[in-house]
Amino acid sequence: MGFLGGSARMRTIAAVGVMALAMTACGSGGGGGTAAVEGSWDDVVAAAKSEGSVMLYSSQNTTILDSVKRAWSETYPEITLDFVRGTDADLNPRIETENKTGKGTADVHVVTDTSWIASAAESGVYSQPLLGEAFDDPAYGRDRSVKNDRFFLDVAATFGMGWNTSTVPGGLTDPRDVLRPEYRGKVGVVNPVGIASYVDLYRFYRENFGDDFVDSLAEQQPRIYPSSLGVSQALTSGEVVVSPMVQPLVQEVASGAPVNWALPDPSWGTPFYGHVTAVAPHPNAAQVLANFLVSPEGQQAQAIGVATALPGIDGATADAHDIAGPDPAQLTPEFIERESREWEQKFQG
Repeated sequence: MGFLGGSARMRTIAAVGVMALAMTACGSGGGGGTAAVEGSWDDVVAAAKSEGSVMLYSSQNTTILDSVKRAWSETYPEITLDFVRGTDADLNPRIETENKTGKGTADVHVVTDTSWIASAAESGVYSQPLLGEAFDDPAYGRDRSVKNDRFFLDVAATFGMGWNTSTVPGGLTDPRDVLRPEYRGKVGVVNPVGIASYVDLYRFYRENFGDDFVDSLAEQQPRIYPSSLGVSQALTSGEVVVSPMVQPLVQEVASGAPVNWALPDPSWGTPFYGHVTAVAPHPNAAQVLANFLVSPEGQQAQAIGVATALPGIDGATADAHDIAGPDPAQLTPEFIERESREWEQKFQG
């Protein structure tokens, strides 16, 4: 989509050498911003520890964010990690406002809105160039994982099939299995109206599993939920027995719930990209957090029902690079509105 592999810009937003490190130490634990250091990665880490705190905005689920916070505290006990969890619709405007006013709260922002990511990465307005050593790990693959030296692939949410094992002991092998007559009225689906990622999920199923798949799904008189989490809960309770669109039910299976899951081939998902905000109040801790998220420790902490950007992570559902994500060029406001209207006519008309 026209992203550049590197950046000719300065490696920091405000590089002030040794003086910056002194300023950072003075600002440790305070509410005001500090300055980014210019120097080695060890200098950045030292400055981050002096800053003493870092703030993450993310649309990831709280289970993953809590896991990241625990793993972070073990690696960097000197730096307190706090997070704000919200949808992209909640957090993106906050990032834009903080950037416009110059009054930052977020240090790192993790987002899935592909159109916003594409525009922000291209402009470079909202982000700082990435400094961390983990981005240069050959296993991570900077060339295919980092956009414009600013936005980094973190993980990817994957979506597939889920079923209640008490009712469907044989499971599902293909999304079209949910179209069997015996599942009429017992299929769970997500409502995509106005939500770009879910609109794209229906497009993906239509293009890969038959032009008539969505029409046939509507004829199943499915139960409609606002999110995949709602579908997962309905599968667990037995309110529905099958679904073609849930995230891997890893936690549910581990807890002994009567459910199971499988990813279709091909699989669809939404990649999570992160960036260090341009007005990060803790710019050094922000760089360390961004680096941590793509390190083996950070990737392992996030591997709860998601695909990871690093290979060999225990519990990962897939390689995040292999997941077919939304095309930002296609997900125009006009396309989302048209697809949303058509979905309403089919499923709620």
